[in-house]
Amino acid sequence: MKNMNIKKVLFLLFTAIVFQSSFSQKDGYWDKARATTEEISVSARDRIIIKTQDFPEGTTEVVFRITLLDKNQQLAGSLVSVLKAIPDPTGISQGSAGAVFILSKISGEDKCKYAIFSSANVATQYKETGKTDAACLVQETPVSKDAKLLSADKSACMQSNVGNLWFGFESKNWIMNQKIILEVVPWVDNKLSRGWTLDNRKAIIDQCKTSNLAQKMSSSDDFCVCILDKIQATYKSKEFQKLLPMERAKAFKDFGNSCFGESNLSNTVYNDLRKQAAGLAKKGKHGEAIIKLTTVINDGKATALDYNAIGNSYLLTKQYGKAIKFLKEGEKQDETELLIQLNLAHAYLLNDNYTLAKALYKEYQAQNVTDSLSWTQKMKQDFENFKKVGIQSKDFERVLRLIN
Repeated sequence: MKNMNIKKVLFLLFTAIVFQSSFSQKDGYWDKARATTEEISVSARDRIIIKTQDFPEGTTEVVFRITLLDKNQQLAGSLVSVLKAIPDPTGISQGSAGAVFILSKISGEDKCKYAIFSSANVATQYKETGKTDAACLVQETPVSKDAKLLSADKSACMQSNVGNLWFGFESKNWIMNQKIILEVVPWVDNKLSRGWTLDNRKAIIDQCKTSNLAQKMSSSDDFCVCILDKIQATYKSKEFQKLLPMERAKAFKDFGNSCFGESNLSNTVYNDLRKQAAGLAKKGKHGEAIIKLTTVINDGKATALDYNAIGNSYLLTKQYGKAIKFLKEGEKQDETELLIQLNLAHAYLLNDNYTLAKALYKEYQAQNVTDSLSWTQKMKQDFENFKKVGIQSKDFERVLRLIN
């Protein structure tokens, strides 16, 4: 029983470690091509400055190793070769074991102090004065070897978009020169290496929100983020900025159409327009409602009820010819929709075509326009609404007598 409990605990521990590792691993690579490897000879009681290779865009962390060797000693293995066994900085930052792992297997008896600087000016001052006030990292206790991880979230050396670091060494050997090996390897974040900073991503979002498609939406956030993701996946930031204005415009249009078609955004947009139009019509703002519904119609997304809604707004703004035109289009989509037939009868009546109106009023008088509203009830409601907005016709009573 005891053995079973031990096995269970070990299994849970193993599972937790695997789970943690799978979620903590970073997406990037050690840039061995931009690694710095310098063999430095420091004169007795001297100070020297070493500038690293230029760090690539997207560098978020660096690992460095300093090893002091006695005369004729050679490193057992380079830092680059050691890092092949560590997939990402997480393997170093999780504890002291990672730092021990990247330390040199050998070192000499000599020791040195060192400091790291993030600009050339303060590094030069250090060489001249020995002051380390402006250093981002200082090793005051002389060491024969050292290794550390500098990360953007923990080290002052990596707080800004740093392109280089300057290592300053001070020999503690009062008689002989020292042989120091400095190795620095940058870690490059795949996403950040494409140059998409917070500011230029925001610029893409802002531009997207001014597009025709985005302005049709009550909320365009998801749509614009979709476009941003596609642009980031296709172009590096500098590549996108170098495109001609017409090329950038085409990219926006193509990615916009793709995002619009890939998701439920299309249905959401047109449903929003319908809701906005209905709300405007309810407030008596039929001109604005017509604009919203015209967008739906022009984009080829209109239903029979959309044509009925715009026809109704044209009726209430006394544009009877346009009402007839759009109601006839709706009839083509669904000739059984009695709300269209009723509005069509109204449009004929108000456009002084009593004969056509009479035929429609008589044809459907025994039916319901909805599951709970009869043709006659809806007709009477409509006549009252017409009167409220100042639409009068001598034929209203005539029609009522006809139906009754």
